[in-house]
Amino acid sequence: MKRTNINVRINIKLKTLANILKSRNLTMSVCESCTGGMLGSMITSLPGSSFYFAGGIIAYSNAVKEKFGIQHRILLRYGAVSKQTAGEMAKIARQQLMTDIGIGITGIAGPDGGSKGKPLGLVYIAISSHDTVRIERYLLKGRRNEIRHKACDKALDMIIDQLPRN
Repeated sequence: MKRTNINVRINIKLKTLANILKSRNLTMSVCESCTGGMLGSMITSLPGSSFYFAGGIIAYSNAVKEKFGIQHRILLRYGAVSKQTAGEMAKIARQQLMTDIGIGITGIAGPDGGSKGKPLGLVYIAISSHDTVRIERYLLKGRRNEIRHKACDKALDMIIDQLPRN
């Protein structure tokens, strides 16, 4: 996948997301780990994003994850890269930043850190709304920045897919 192709696709998705959120009068926030604020940066690259994007939390270390409310027992039992952690990250973003939708992203972008049980490119993305949390598992290929971009691309797909449209 060429970098320009993914950038064009992401820009189209960002505009689609902006239109849906504005038309539905919804707000969103993010809690990012492996993407390190990339999704929030993409969202805020569009003028007017302050109407629907409240902000984000970059919770890269476990200590920061715990500081923002992810329970130590979840990190200990399931690990930082898990569906449980991603779900909690999404809920925390939504609750702490008081938005309609929260997104949590955690994964292993590499080049180090992968294992047999949790390989390089493993990413969990969660979307939290008022009464539901949807979590998806992805195994993404590529170098570090490619994995991070692909994770943001998948997150945009999930958000757009989940949002009601008129």
